[in-house]
Formats: sequence, C-alpha cells, structure tokens
Amino acid sequence: MIFNKHGIIAANFKHTQKEKSMKKSVLFTAIFLIATLVLGACSQPAPAPTAAPTEAPTEAPKPTEAATEAPTEAAPAATLRIWADDTRAPALEKLAPAFLAEYNVALNIELKSSLRDDFQLAAPLGEGPDILFGIPHDQVASIVANGLAAELDLGEKAAQFVPSTLDACKYDGKLYCMPYATENLAFFYNTDLVETAPTTWDEVVEMGEALKAEDKVDYIMAVTGTTYDLYPLYTAFGGYIFGKDANGNWNDQDLGVDSEGMIAAAQWLKDQLDKGNIPADWDWANNHALFETGAAPFIMAGPWALDRIRQSGIPYAITNFPAGPAGEGYPFSGVQTVLINEQSENKLLAQAFLTEFVATEDTMTELYNVGQRPSAFISVLEKLDDADLIAFGKAGINATAMPAIPAMGSVWGNWDTSILLVRDGKQDAKTALKEGAEKIRALIANPAYGMVNVPGSYQDQAGCEAAWAPECAATQMSKNDEGLWVSGPFALKAGEYEVKVALDGNWTTNYGVDGEANGDNYKFTLDADGEVDFVYDEATHLLTINVK
Repeated sequence: MIFNKHGIIAANFKHTQKEKSMKKSVLFTAIFLIATLVLGACSQPAPAPTAAPTEAPTEAPKPTEAATEAPTEAAPAATLRIWADDTRAPALEKLAPAFLAEYNVALNIELKSSLRDDFQLAAPLGEGPDILFGIPHDQVASIVANGLAAELDLGEKAAQFVPSTLDACKYDGKLYCMPYATENLAFFYNTDLVETAPTTWDEVVEMGEALKAEDKVDYIMAVTGTTYDLYPLYTAFGGYIFGKDANGNWNDQDLGVDSEGMIAAAQWLKDQLDKGNIPADWDWANNHALFETGAAPFIMAGPWALDRIRQSGIPYAITNFPAGPAGEGYPFSGVQTVLINEQSENKLLAQAFLTEFVATEDTMTELYNVGQRPSAFISVLEKLDDADLIAFGKAGINATAMPAIPAMGSVWGNWDTSILLVRDGKQDAKTALKEGAEKIRALIANPAYGMVNVPGSYQDQAGCEAAWAPECAATQMSKNDEGLWVSGPFALKAGEYEVKVALDGNWTTNYGVDGEANGDNYKFTLDADGEVDFVYDEATHLLTINVK
C-alpha cells in the first residue's frame, strides 16, 4: 500500500519476508511501514447492521444473475513516468510487468528526442517525468545546477559499476546520476593502404603523404569536426580545456583553450590544410565518406559510426591515438546516464526501479545490445565479445570525462569559432584562440555576457519577474539575417512606457535616445492594448520601437 502523487491510497505489494528475506533495502521497509500504518487506519470495525424491516416485502426478490465476467484487477497504486529515446525505451518496456508485479506500480515510458531541453522546461513546472533515461553525463551539470536532479544512493550496487563512470556522475562530490554505458573516439586506419598503424602524428603525415604521392588517396586524414572530434590531436600537443584543483574537481578558472599546446595543434591543422593534406570542408558525413571510399587512410571516429563504416565494406582496424610532443593523445569520454527528477513525488520508487531492475546484469546487457556502447556495468563489460568495442575501450583507457560543470556550456561556441577562423585563414592560431578564450572567460564570469536587451517599464508584462531587468532572458534580443538585433512582439496594456538598450545583462553598458551611452530613456505610448517590438542597430546604437 502506498500513496501516489494524488494522495490516493492503493495496495498490492506482492512481497513477504519469506519471499525476499533480508535482501530488500531500507527503501522497501519504509514503504512497507507506511502501508502497515495506512492498513491499520483503514481496518476499523464494520458498522452494526440496521434493524430488520417491520413489513415483509410485497414481492419476492428475484434471484440475481451469475456474474458473467471475472472481477477486474485493482488499478496500479502509482505510475512512474520515464522519458527515454526510442533506442532505450523498448528495453525499459520489458521491465514493466515485473515492476508492476513487485510493487504494483506501472511504468509509463514516453519517447523524447530532446531529453535535456524538454526536461528543463517541464520539470520546474511539475510536469517532468520521474526518471530521465539516456542523458549524457556532461548535460547533468546544468540540470543539477538548476536543482532538478535528485541525489542518488546506489548502496552496495555502486561496487558493480566502473569507478570512472560513477566519477563522471558526481557533482561537488555527490552522485546525481547512474551510468549505464560509455563512449569515446578511437583511431581508424584502412588496412589495405596501411600495414602498421602509425604511433605518432609525424608518422600519420609521413604515411599519408607517401600514399598521396602514389595517387592512392586524396588526403592523409579525414576531419569530422573542430572541437570534440579533434580532441585527441589537441591533447597530443599538450592542449586541454579545463584543469583540476587539488581535490580533483574541474577548475573553471584554469582554461586551456589558449594554452600553448592548443595553439600548436591548431597551427598543425592549418599547415596540413595549406599543403592539401586535409580537406577544407570538415563536414562529418562528407569526411566519413572520404574514409569509407578509400580517399583518406585515417579517421578519428566513435562507436556511433561503426554501422556505416562496416556497411561501407572498407577494410579497417581500430587502434590507439598517435602521440605528439606531449605524448599519446587521449579523447573525451562520454557516459550515458539516468537520473531522478528532484521534483518527483515518487523518488523512493524511482530509486528502487533503478537499483533493483536496471542495475542488473540482464538489463545492462540488454542496454548494451541495443546501444552498442561499452557497458558501465563491470560484469557486462568483462563479457564483451565485439573486437571493435574492445578496441574502443583500449583507445579510451586514458580518456578524460567531458567536464561536467556549467562552465563547459560557455566553451563550445567560442572554441569552435576560433578553430574555424584559423582553418579559414581569417586569423592566425594564437590570435584566434586567445580572443576566443577571453570571450569564454568573460562568459564564465558573467553568464549574461553578450546579451543584448531592452529593459524597461514594460518587462513585467513580457515574462520577466520585474520591470527594468537587464538580465531577463524573456526580453533578450537575437540577431536577424540583416545583422540587426530584434525582440518581440510583446503584448502590452494601454499606457506610457520607457526603455533603454543594455548589454551583457547589466547596466554597465547602456544606450538611450539617439544611441547615446547612458543617455535618456526612450519613451513610447500605447493608446489601446496592443503590441510592441524592438530593433537595435549595434553599429549606431539606435533603437527603433514599433507600436502596433
């Protein structure tokens, strides 16, 4: 017997001490005690029967007809909502009958493609699921920072997971997610073209250029991206993203985007491009096609590309990454995880589902089979029989988990832009990465850095908590195709209003009438209820107000 989120009492835990003895956790004991208390409250003596009628009925009662159908089963006591993608959902569906039989709790599994984004919108409103299944560990940080992930206690089950995968799920020393799979890049080479894998980046160039000279390939290597996809190259030259503090926590004040190693690696890429050794187009699909057709002998790729590489029929082998001036390169590792919604009213049941039904060899094997990623569960990992996935594991033995800190969200865009500026010859490597790093540091110091807004007396009608809020995201502007910043339309009541333009989420830099810094407020009037939108020209600092 348990209470569901609507306060409804229901019972039917098919569980006794004889069936499970001492195996069940404190979780079940707590639920069982609640059930006992509620049962005692419900088991009151039946009321005394009413007096017999004083007159006999005028007509003999007709015999009742025999029931034609068996009594319907009691409804589940509660429902756990789970959001998952279409790959993992079928594996979770298989667990529903056993969980219902054990706890009389149903599973409602809903398919979602944008798990994190949808969750962060729904959860604060009380509309999110109890369990979020299939979220990369580095996306957990923002969920934790927003107070939306519950702390987990895996108990004795924790010893059955690869320690590094649990570390990836920790934030400020506390566990907020349960891992089930890992993934990282590895180094592929064409075995028809290359007999022995290169062990250094110098050998990659030497072998590739020899094949080019014989007109056997077009490029020495395919390049599938700018940041994550090239990280093993950056680390081989000594590049990094964030350092760590004395306690082993990521240190967002130690940014390595403009480190000497990162700059040297970016220059190496530019040198190879200028020599025609790598393509100028780094599109993921196009560059995979180069490797899969034999036009490039080397590529760095992840397990998500295995199916297409296998289907291409190209002969290949997988090995560790080449070494550079700083030693052997290493990739980022990603951990696929599941977490519990901090807003859930069924957190105890959700944890029971994870520890007793998901954290088992059978379920973890099923998740491995459908996801084709090395398992985070030790007993499943030890039984891997796929040579390619074993090779991925060896290539990722020194991998570093993607930094699971909010500051990582400030890195990607500017890091990518810096590398593109180098690739396209618009800036030299040092200038591009230094400027990109400064923008990242500014974002870390001020999350609203770069925001263009029109704060004013209207904002409390436009989704902001108050008026005159330069940091309010509801009214921030976005740049259109013409290079102008726009926002709105916003529905307003009739009245008189005042606004200004403010940058970076504060009043330090602001523009008023005639584009004057710290100038007078713009004023506008709505004679009747209507709408307003704004257009800002960053070249002149002039604001156009359109009242409708």
